[in-house]
Amino acid sequence: MRQLDLQVVETALQWVREGHAVWLCTVLSTYGSAPRAPGAMLVARADGRYVGSLSGGCVEEAFLDSLARGELRAPTQIVRYGESDDERQRLRLPCGGILQVLVEYRAANAAWADHLQGLYDALLGQRRQVRELDLTTGAFALAVDDRGGAVAQVENERVRLRIGPALRLILAGLSPVAEYCASFARAIGCEVIACDPREEMHQRPLEGVRLHPVLPSEFIAAGNCHEATAMVALTHDPRIDDLALMEAVRTPAFYIGAMGSRQTSARRAERLARVGGLSAEQIARIHMPIGLDLGSKAPAEIALSVVADVLRVYHGKARDEL
Repeated sequence: MRQLDLQVVETALQWVREGHAVWLCTVLSTYGSAPRAPGAMLVARADGRYVGSLSGGCVEEAFLDSLARGELRAPTQIVRYGESDDERQRLRLPCGGILQVLVEYRAANAAWADHLQGLYDALLGQRRQVRELDLTTGAFALAVDDRGGAVAQVENERVRLRIGPALRLILAGLSPVAEYCASFARAIGCEVIACDPREEMHQRPLEGVRLHPVLPSEFIAAGNCHEATAMVALTHDPRIDDLALMEAVRTPAFYIGAMGSRQTSARRAERLARVGGLSAEQIARIHMPIGLDLGSKAPAEIALSVVADVLRVYHGKARDEL
C-alpha cells in the first residue's frame, strides 16, 4: 500500500462525512503491462473530483466519462478496461495491458463512514486487515487478515482485498543523504518520517516529511514500526544510529539499514553485540553497508542506492535477481 492510497481513503472519509456519495475504485488484477498494481485505489464523486490513480491517466478519463453519463451506479461491480484492440488504442494502455477494476458506488451513511474509518486505521496501524465484499448484495465487512494470500482475490461472487499499512520510511537522523532519501521515497509514494533531536538539523524543513524532534530510538520504541516500515540510519553518529538500530531489530520492520563502509559496519556489529546485547540473528537483520553497490559517492547517489535497496527487499527480490 502506498501513501497515495492512504490519501484516497482519507479523502473518501472526508467526502462521506460531508454528505457526498462516492465511487471507490480498486484495481483487482492487471494483464500485460499496467502502471498500477492490484490494490491501487481511486475515489471520485459526482462532480468529477477525484483523488488517486488506476493507470496514470487514460483509464481515469474513461471512468469519469462513465460517471458523466450516469453509469456505474450499482453498489459493487467489476469493470474491465483495455480488452479490445480498439479500447487499448483509445486508452493508450501499454503492451496490451488490461485492467480489472472493482467499482463501488456508496451513499453517504454511518455504516460506510465507519467502514472507511476502519480502512484508514488499518493503513496507519500495526496489523493487516481484509475487506470482504459480496458482488451480489453489495455488502461489505472488515476483518483481521489471518490467511494471507494475494492482495486481491475474486471467487464465487465475493471479493477479498488485503489492506495493510502504507509503506513507511523512517529516517533515523537527518543528513544530506537522508534529505535525498526523503525526496526519492516521497516520489515513489512512501510515508516519510524523520526523527532527530538536534535543533541545528531543524533549520531546513523537508516538504511532505513529518519531523519528530526526538531520538529515533524513542520514536521506534513507542511502537511506530509496522511490517511495512523501513528504518534507515544515515548520520554516522553512533549516539543516534546505534540506539535506533537496537530498537528497530525488535520490531516487525521489513528493512533496517545503516550507512558506513565495510570496516565501519564490522565495528558497529561488534559494538551492537557487546554494548547492545544483540544476538547474531538480530544483527543479521541489519543491512550494513546499506544500499545497493552502485559505486555511489555523492549524497544523492548514496540515497538512490538506499531507496532502491529498500524497494528490492519490499518486493522480495534477491540481489542476484537484479
